[in-house]
Amino acid sequence: MAASSSAMQMQSLLLASPMTGLASKRQMVQFYNVKPMPRFQRKLNLQVRCLAEEGDQKEPMPTATTPELKPNRPPVSPKVSTKFSDVFAFSGPAPERINGRLAMVGFVAALAMELSNGQDVLTQISNGGIPLFVGTSIVLSLASLIPLFRGETVESRSGQFMSSDAELWNGRFAMLGLVALAFTEYVKGGTLV
Repeated sequence: MAASSSAMQMQSLLLASPMTGLASKRQMVQFYNVKPMPRFQRKLNLQVRCLAEEGDQKEPMPTATTPELKPNRPPVSPKVSTKFSDVFAFSGPAPERINGRLAMVGFVAALAMELSNGQDVLTQISNGGIPLFVGTSIVLSLASLIPLFRGETVESRSGQFMSSDAELWNGRFAMLGLVALAFTEYVKGGTLV
């Protein structure tokens, strides 16, 4: 008996709290903090017609007309800056791409020369590799910079398989590979292969 009376007292306290509302035996009135929200309604002149009742009508109902669609214009790409300071900025398009392209060529050339002559990377550089490196750097840098100074973006010639992002990642891996090749050959004291 005491348990049922304490349960009823607890129920009356919970139901009579100001957050949930007031309770009586017949109904419960709830109070909520409701802020009025503006209602956004569309003002369209659309009417729905029933085709089954169309024969019964005497006046034709106006139908909604769809606006004529204009032909889609291709999206205008933002103007690309061709200033020297913008192209060679730290986050600009030139530095990492040129270094990546040079690293890709250098890594493949170093491995090819190592396989054909049996010389490590440092020996290749000391035996006349510097003029070849400088010449290759100039040619690849000019070939990379000419389109950028004309205002072309790097992504404009991107395909699905050979994309600009894939080129960035391949360049990054080639840079790491070239450094790892030179370091491994230095520690080992000879060629890698």
